[in-house]
Amino acid sequence: MALPGSLRRQPANSALVSHCTHHHITVFLLTFFSYSLLHASRKTFSNVKVSISSQWTPSYLNNTALELQPYELWNSNHLFPNAEEATLFLGTLDTIFLFSYAVGLFVSGIVGDRLNLRWVLSFGMCSSALVVFFFGTLTEWLHFYNKWFYCCLWVVNGLLQSTGWPCVVAVMGNWFGKAGRGFVFGLWSACASVGNILGAFLASCVLKYGYEYAFLVTALVQFAGGVIVFFGLLISPKEVGLPELGTDEEGSAEEDANRPLMDDNDADDDDCNYSIQATDTDNQPKAIGFFQACCLPGVVLYSLAYACLKLVNYSFFFWLPFYLSNNFGWKEAEADQLSIWYDVGGIIGGTIQGLISDVLQKRAPVLAISLLFAIGSLFGYSRSPNSKPINAVIMAITGFFIGGPSNMISSAISADLGRQDLVKGSSEALATVTGIVDGTGSIGAAVGQTSSTVLFISPLIVREIRLLLHERFGLIQNGSMRLDSPAFVSSVLKYQIPEWPETIHTIELLI
Repeated sequence: MALPGSLRRQPANSALVSHCTHHHITVFLLTFFSYSLLHASRKTFSNVKVSISSQWTPSYLNNTALELQPYELWNSNHLFPNAEEATLFLGTLDTIFLFSYAVGLFVSGIVGDRLNLRWVLSFGMCSSALVVFFFGTLTEWLHFYNKWFYCCLWVVNGLLQSTGWPCVVAVMGNWFGKAGRGFVFGLWSACASVGNILGAFLASCVLKYGYEYAFLVTALVQFAGGVIVFFGLLISPKEVGLPELGTDEEGSAEEDANRPLMDDNDADDDDCNYSIQATDTDNQPKAIGFFQACCLPGVVLYSLAYACLKLVNYSFFFWLPFYLSNNFGWKEAEADQLSIWYDVGGIIGGTIQGLISDVLQKRAPVLAISLLFAIGSLFGYSRSPNSKPINAVIMAITGFFIGGPSNMISSAISADLGRQDLVKGSSEALATVTGIVDGTGSIGAAVGQTSSTVLFISPLIVREIRLLLHERFGLIQNGSMRLDSPAFVSSVLKYQIPEWPETIHTIELLI
């Protein structure tokens, strides 16, 4: 049944509403919460860093723990001699995760355009849940602590978690066209922030029982979500007999695009088409290559921009609760709950900025203006006083201007890039393009963290190396001491263990 001519041309938002069915709502919610659960498991790690650091260091350095005797027995399972080294290793794990996650994104995007997106997503969710359980829960239950084991698990976790974002963005791109995409994807991209809030909430609720239960709860919920996705997610409209996107959005087919999807004439026909099996597999578009996707207009530029932006965004993601707890002396559970306001700002920012970009039909100017305001908000947050209400307000403003653009680039803009006219109707590129953009962003975050760490400690490295060379080899170069002389051995030992004069004297006698 055709519409009257006066109703054939509608605004973008009206066309979007006319397209919406209960299948669209189901896909929106399933992809939203599937990625929220993936992000919740990542956020759990950052929320319990203080507890993990305490567990990995000797009890006499932990003010909340009892000092048990004999010391050698009760502290033999600790990985690090002090909290500083434990914190450094936690940062190393973050970097390892980001690098493996970045590599996995490039691969997952290519795989997602070639295999069933539902299979890839559900496999990644369930497998990642098992890895998180092994990392945070099983090792603590067994009192098994090993740095290399932790590193290997976190590499695998990064690879498995990378299956999430390219798949969910590709599925959303299959169901929602360009009409109102900025608003829809801006609202939908809040899934990461909702996942952060969910992870912080779950961790703060069970943290009093031990950090291992925070990992256990998020792993169980994520595994259950993966099972639901496997049996319930529809990756494209054609699986239920609905028309695919593309031709509907052309001007010549605007009447069909705005026509109700169900009416009296075709209600009976649709009953036989409702199936979760894909049809017309012979006509499935061919997946685009990696280098072809890189050559699409705007892909490289937005990827590099996202690399810089994700460094800032993930600095808050990984370290905000730890910073609040250590800088202001707030309890870990309170810091976890307060960090939620950064994600609240990101949710509001992504939705409002996406809507504005739809009205303007331009994305880049909205991003540029928001990032300019982000500079001022970051400066203001660095001067935040020791006040929870003030800190929360500034934190939310910072999340608005940083999290908003981050959500837009990783979702709406990635969908725009993967649905360009150059690839429309002839090839699949959405998952590949999304993987390139997000993967480049993760590399930027990983390299930025590593570079910043090395840069900040470089004066200490240079000073200690100079001191070491002066103490050990300065006298040798002057010819006043031989390498095998007792005086040289004594000088080296005095540098390394100056509190043991008796041992030095004994070694000198033996020499």
